[in-house]
Amino acid sequence: MTETPEKSPLGPPERPDRNEGDDSANTERDMIALPSQVAGSGTLDRLVETARDYARQAASENTLKAYAKDWAHFARWCRMRGTDPLPPSPHLIGLYIADLAAPDGKAPALSVASIERRLSGLAWAYVQRGARLERKDRHIATVLAGIRRKHARPPVQKEAILPEDLRDMLATLPRDLRGLRDRAILLIGFAGGLRRSEIVSLDHGKDDTPDSGGWVEVLEGDVLVTLRGKTGWRKVEIGRGSSDQTCPVHALSQWLLYSKIDFGPLFVAVSRNGLKATAERLSNKHVARLIKQTVENAGLRPELSKADRLRLFSGHSLRAGLASSAEVDERYVQKQLGHASAEMTRRYQRRRDRFRVNLTKAAGL
Repeated sequence: MTETPEKSPLGPPERPDRNEGDDSANTERDMIALPSQVAGSGTLDRLVETARDYARQAASENTLKAYAKDWAHFARWCRMRGTDPLPPSPHLIGLYIADLAAPDGKAPALSVASIERRLSGLAWAYVQRGARLERKDRHIATVLAGIRRKHARPPVQKEAILPEDLRDMLATLPRDLRGLRDRAILLIGFAGGLRRSEIVSLDHGKDDTPDSGGWVEVLEGDVLVTLRGKTGWRKVEIGRGSSDQTCPVHALSQWLLYSKIDFGPLFVAVSRNGLKATAERLSNKHVARLIKQTVENAGLRPELSKADRLRLFSGHSLRAGLASSAEVDERYVQKQLGHASAEMTRRYQRRRDRFRVNLTKAAGL
């Protein structure tokens, strides 16, 4: 009898609405095809499919889904106003982003960051259609500058999960197969400074599964994580902790032992009866839910309402926690997080160096 895997309370992943202008698959076929003057053949047709496969790997699945939704929204907006999204018109884009910032009706206004993301999605979509959106055109740039000036707010940073917080969160997990898995997720995510998408994309060993983003190897008591990043591969070293209760290597070893995972996806769903690991890779939403649930169960930040508390913590809280807690040279933290600059790493350090240097007294006051 086949075991039924645990279901996500959030339901199946969202899919772009094909009826709202999501023609990304058609765009891909139009963009990568044989020239009209070249006769097809078995070899050339195979190369076309290979090129399309590589094109699909140019951006992550989540990014492509977001870009498809951006184009669908803009195409629908144009149709409702009796115009067409092609060819690109800076005048029209300027009106569009103005409507996003100050909509007429019940639609919520988008943040500056969301509007900039929409523009990135539209620019990508136009390139796929053989056109180009000039974002520096004054009809776009001046409107966007005004939106930033009027509506921009300081970025809201997620709360860092510090070691004492993580211990309290781990204590809320049950001592069953799911608990072993979730304990390993939290500890590997924290110690590796990993994004939630990186955590769930890992394989046990280099198996090259279709949706793999890297793999883990247990080497002489430590864990070596190999990750595929935007600019290539990078290595993340995860060492042993001071006790089994907080050791990521021990937690991972226990999960691998009792889940009997020898290869393939590292973090997978568990059957409904909780006795067997399935072959179904977890989605990154599981990590976000896990963090919020254990934060709630551990009673962190009790002075806040439940809604504010849950908004304050996310998958990035693990990365921020490592960056804020590791009392080592900053370059080691930067390397672990995979940041290209120290400035980016400092954005994750919620409490390091804050007020440690008193420039007021140093200046003689």
